[in-house]
Amino acid sequence: MSATMLAAQMEEALAGLPLFDIHTHLVGGRLGARGLHDILLYHMVVSDLYAAGCPSGARLTQYPDWPAEREAHARIEEAIPFLPRIINTSSYWGVRLILADLYDWPLPVRADNWRKLDARIRERADDRAWHHAILDRLKIERTGTEIARRGAGEDDARLQYALEWGFFTRCQWGEFDTALYELERCWGRKPESPTPIGSGGRPPTERAIRTLDEVQAAVAHYVNSIPYGQILSTATHISTDIDFRSVSDGEMEAALRRRAQAGPAERDIYASYINEAFLTALEKHGEEIVFQFSFGAEPLPYETGSRLSQRTIGQIGEMIGRHPRLRFQCFLASRHANQALCTLARELPNFSLAGYWWHNFFPDVMRQVMAERLDMLPVNKQIG
Repeated sequence: MSATMLAAQMEEALAGLPLFDIHTHLVGGRLGARGLHDILLYHMVVSDLYAAGCPSGARLTQYPDWPAEREAHARIEEAIPFLPRIINTSSYWGVRLILADLYDWPLPVRADNWRKLDARIRERADDRAWHHAILDRLKIERTGTEIARRGAGEDDARLQYALEWGFFTRCQWGEFDTALYELERCWGRKPESPTPIGSGGRPPTERAIRTLDEVQAAVAHYVNSIPYGQILSTATHISTDIDFRSVSDGEMEAALRRRAQAGPAERDIYASYINEAFLTALEKHGEEIVFQFSFGAEPLPYETGSRLSQRTIGQIGEMIGRHPRLRFQCFLASRHANQALCTLARELPNFSLAGYWWHNFFPDVMRQVMAERLDMLPVNKQIG
């Protein structure tokens, strides 16, 4: 049998398998694109366009708000002159596939035709039967998204949920007290959408943390507010810039007093202390939830770059080993770190790897990551 025939047989067999889309940001009751901007200005394509010279590198208005038509149309018009420069990218290849397969649009997107395409997409935006038919055609039986995007539960039969709320271990550009701010933002509130990446000025919080007792009270509130039974996992991020270590109560108290002058040392103390307190409390619910985290995408003014140090990989291994009754699962955005993460998953019973996230979401990287994981890991340790 030739390699071509074998590949064709494998593709045919794989096409019949039911699929699970582990990580999306779909909104219950509104699964479809709201307009051309939801496809053409998906954040990965925005990064392509920004690299090509388009002036705007920021995302459009983000959930729970929605871009107004005026904003969406202005950004589309701004982007169109730069589309010829990104026709080689895999992200734009995906855009062309979506437009052709779902909206019967095989033409290049141009200044003289994009409004017709936008109207066609908006016409199907609330056609829920069509959205479900697309998932059925692709054999996608379950799709993961944030619990904050559940809506009224209209698509509970299709969606499963993760808690993407407080990001205690994710750095933000130019900030050194992010862990405290994230805890303050959640303290006393119910789960909601996370702070966007590169969001600029921070909205004020209802409460401020000044003492160790308040840190512990806020962590307890967070853990007790998790809707166990409605979600399968957390969805958070661990930044490689943070030096994760054991922090004493005294060190944390002293760092709290220095918050106004916080720098990298205080950032590391805040994140390490809060994260360890959170994991210790969450481990008591280890049968109810998976600690799912992304790894290898570090902040830039608008988006992130792929960076991951060997030090952090070692610290993650220690962190997972300290909490054996809590299951950890990683979305990795670093091609070079995949082999190291595979070795951790081989030796840590409570650690597995999932998907091809952010900067690994390119065909060439996916092929390498998939091959390494299939070589190194049993199937229960990976979601492909």
